[in-house]
Amino acid sequence: MFSEKSSEEVAVSPDANRWEAVLTVICTLSLATAWFGAHLGLLSPLLERILYVLAYISGGFFGAWEGLRALRRLELNIDFLMVVAALGAAAIGEWAEGATLLFLFSLSNTLQGYALGRSRKAIRALMDLRPAEALVRRDGREELVPVEALRVGDVVIVKPGERIPIDGQVLSGFTAVDQSTITGESMPVDKEPGDQVFAGTLNTTGVIEVEVTRPATDTTLAKIIQMVEQAQARKAPTQRFLEAFEPKYAAGVILGVLLFLAVSTLGGHQPFDSAFYRAMTLLVVASPCALVISTPAAILSAIANAARRGILFKGGAYLEQAATLEAIALDKTGTLTVGRPRVTDVVPAAEVLGEAWFDPQLAAELQPKGYDVPVRCTREELLGVAASAERYSEHPLAAAIVEAAHQANVPLDEVTETQAVPGQGVLARVDGREVRIGNWRFFEAARQIWPMPLQVLARQLEQEGKTVVFVSRENRPLGLIALADMVRPDAAPALAALRALGIRRIVMLTGDSHRVAEAVARQLDILEVYAELLPHQKVEIVERLAAQAPVAMVGDGVNDAPAMAVSHVGIAMGGAGTDVALETADVVLMADDLKRLPTLIRLARRARRIVWQNIAFSLAVIVVLVLSVFLFDLPLPLGVVGHEGSTLVVVFNGLRLLSGRES
Repeated sequence: MFSEKSSEEVAVSPDANRWEAVLTVICTLSLATAWFGAHLGLLSPLLERILYVLAYISGGFFGAWEGLRALRRLELNIDFLMVVAALGAAAIGEWAEGATLLFLFSLSNTLQGYALGRSRKAIRALMDLRPAEALVRRDGREELVPVEALRVGDVVIVKPGERIPIDGQVLSGFTAVDQSTITGESMPVDKEPGDQVFAGTLNTTGVIEVEVTRPATDTTLAKIIQMVEQAQARKAPTQRFLEAFEPKYAAGVILGVLLFLAVSTLGGHQPFDSAFYRAMTLLVVASPCALVISTPAAILSAIANAARRGILFKGGAYLEQAATLEAIALDKTGTLTVGRPRVTDVVPAAEVLGEAWFDPQLAAELQPKGYDVPVRCTREELLGVAASAERYSEHPLAAAIVEAAHQANVPLDEVTETQAVPGQGVLARVDGREVRIGNWRFFEAARQIWPMPLQVLARQLEQEGKTVVFVSRENRPLGLIALADMVRPDAAPALAALRALGIRRIVMLTGDSHRVAEAVARQLDILEVYAELLPHQKVEIVERLAAQAPVAMVGDGVNDAPAMAVSHVGIAMGGAGTDVALETADVVLMADDLKRLPTLIRLARRARRIVWQNIAFSLAVIVVLVLSVFLFDLPLPLGVVGHEGSTLVVVFNGLRLLSGRES
């Protein structure tokens, strides 16, 4: 029964669980020996009584302790009811029935401790994935040291097939790492120098050297375990209600039993022993053990299941809220999109203008009028010139252009005299010639006049939500390069799955321009878009949505934190290694995978169904057993079996949420 021990105690006190198991065994042996010995005439009455007393002490020790603790707080709980019922049975000479009650009571608690502990073990097992020792290079020597002794800056060597012992950055080597224990990703992730790796993940192919960036107590793995443990301690509203309801219900049961005893003996003219026996049976069957355990058994199991999938709930309250969601607001950058620009179009001038523009006679006519005559080049040449000019720039667009050149195996030329013009572009000397790359204002300031077809194409690309940079050499147009923050490949199927689940409003919130936001929305079939928002404006919109229906806010956990705070459920994307995401959101998706969103909702709804199955079953059993006491004179042993059996049924029904199913 859940009220004897809180969920935290059940899950985290293995010593107490072991002692309770030992006492249950003693109770079982004492009860069996006394009962069989008495029926076979092998025991004297005194020895039989001693064995029953031993069964009472061993079977009722933990219940009596918890009951007394509750009484010191001026509360009544289920433990108190069970102990009183057993003592009442002994008072009328029914030692065997009382001992049987305490045996089943103790057995039920032991099995619950074991069963609920499984949800905790599903999380604690992650810690076993981290090696106890690490191979470290210090002072030119390699040595094995305990993981706890690793210091920030140490260099750890990880061989193929070994688990990475600590969070760090790859210094040398190339490999693929199975990160499923942290992010839930099904496929290994390629790692190269500069990439982050996490403790508890599996190095699959190559030898790597990793520089330690966090101590063992501060790794992502350790934070996940700590956060899930805290989540198990934060109770869901239904659980809090039932636990607050328990002492009031227990007091009501005691008063009801006393009233029944008084009416039966004084008004019903029943013998006291018979009335007292029925009163003790009523006390047992009316206790709400199964009802109180019904919610935490399911909630803790669902939290453990979600954590294995890379979905971290910070408490049962958020699991319950997720089951009720009808609307979802999503940030654009870093949530619906990958969060960094990529080159989408490389357009040499020659592909747009046609041969006539490169006619020497036309050039002779245009140049005196101030027009800049384009230069013929290939896509590779255009990309190479642009990347060469941008290679030393720290601007995100520059990094994207250089990355595109590397991916296309385009060689870069020598660069001298690089000059960045903030908000406009870069002026550089590439291979001895002046190259200008930037936005249109940069070229207007240089008084360049580009052919109209190139300007028209630039506007068309901008209408598609892309950022366009112009490239010229020696003041002559080379072409255009378009960049965009790409939509995540998993965004469209994830949103389709959300709509199939009945999420009736999907809203995009972004600080980006209307043009860019609408371009992304068209790709994802999102009808409700709010753009050019400041953080406080996102808050206002989420507040409006929350007033109309339960809403989740999905973002990166940093600039979206205020909007997450006012939503019913704040969900952070990509929490692996991101401290702010782990700290600000109610739910963290450890992998940058939007497909976790429908999984989250399906699991939350399944948990809600099982909670209400348990509540309905528990109430039905109480009603049936109480009516049986009045209508059929239910024997105490059958009442005990029915009561304790229903408790175990709801526990194991809740543990079904540990399975891999989502719905």
